[in-house]
Amino acid sequence: MRKFYTSESVSEGHPDKLADYISDSILDEFLRQEPGSRVAVETLLTTGMAVVAGEVTAHQAHVDVQRTVREAVQRVGYTRANYGFDAEYSAVLVSLHEQSPEIAGGVNHSEEWRGMSEAERADPANAYSVIGAGDQGLMFGYATDETPELMPLPIALAHALTRRLAELRKNGTLPYLRPDAKAQVTVVRDGEPHEATETFVDTIVISAQHSEDVTQEQIRADLLEHVVRAVIPAELLTGETKYFINPSGRFVIGGPHGDTGLTGRKIIVDTYGGAVPHGGGAFSGKDPTKVDRSAAYYARYIAKNLVAAGLAKRALVEVAYAIGRASPVSLRVDTYGTGTLSDEKLAELVAAHFDARPQAIVAELDLQRPIYAQTAAYGHFGRPEFPWEQTDKADALRRAAQG
Repeated sequence: MRKFYTSESVSEGHPDKLADYISDSILDEFLRQEPGSRVAVETLLTTGMAVVAGEVTAHQAHVDVQRTVREAVQRVGYTRANYGFDAEYSAVLVSLHEQSPEIAGGVNHSEEWRGMSEAERADPANAYSVIGAGDQGLMFGYATDETPELMPLPIALAHALTRRLAELRKNGTLPYLRPDAKAQVTVVRDGEPHEATETFVDTIVISAQHSEDVTQEQIRADLLEHVVRAVIPAELLTGETKYFINPSGRFVIGGPHGDTGLTGRKIIVDTYGGAVPHGGGAFSGKDPTKVDRSAAYYARYIAKNLVAAGLAKRALVEVAYAIGRASPVSLRVDTYGTGTLSDEKLAELVAAHFDARPQAIVAELDLQRPIYAQTAAYGHFGRPEFPWEQTDKADALRRAAQG
């Protein structure tokens, strides 16, 4: 039976993604100056204005937030007033205060740590039990063997389209393009992803902001030639594939001028394109003590290593936390019937090879450093430059499964 799977991606100039990028640029600057900074920053954008609010606790870092915002907007490409947002002249309002001492208390010293004796605290096994989770919540990680990067095909294709639009805008190939853009891809499969006998692209939707002096006919022709056919494998396109290029017509007014932008409003774009559940927490603007971010990265790390080890064709990892506690309250593995061992056995393997306490995650993946601005657009997963995309534990998992 044929099934339809759709995912979308938005460019770095989309107002929500610009807000994410600003928030993560501020986070990076605090981590650059003081790796232990606690940061939870939100950005709101509208015509000619950015509002930055949130909680920051840092002792040595002195970040010029207004300058950081303007530099981030400039890098994305909003450099003229007629784009609706000018990096140099738009207003930047800042309201930041310290993290709640009640939350900080649970993060600084976990419930487990507070209950330990001095001898237990000296035990190396408890070294990563000092810090507790910054909030309750559940996080999901996923991997599938349907693409080389072990990501779902629809979101991989959608990100490829928006990345290509940005490339063509920046290198001058299509000089009429502006920073705001969206893409959506619908893939049809005969069966589940791991057992499909037929896979092809049914529909491609692209909306690209542009200058006033270009026709819709030229935009359609250029995007089909330089974007769609350049990044979508030919074998996935058929004579029946449908293309909707700027289906609303003109798209001159875009970015924060066309729509309000807000940090954390594209969480499905950031993850797996709707292929699997999402815990609900956003990533951008949060330092790695926030498990919304770090545990989602770690769950992806676990899932990817399971699939890379050949222990499953698809793997979903769910981990959940209680605020102020170091150890997760639950960890679940679901391989959709594709596992070489039972899901329960795989969960036992995961528990033996991965330490999902927040402090351990931060140390293992080296997360207290300025790497986050680059995550803000085109997805947080499936990109080899990030430490949670390593498959360095696949061999150990494979050997353990065979033993």
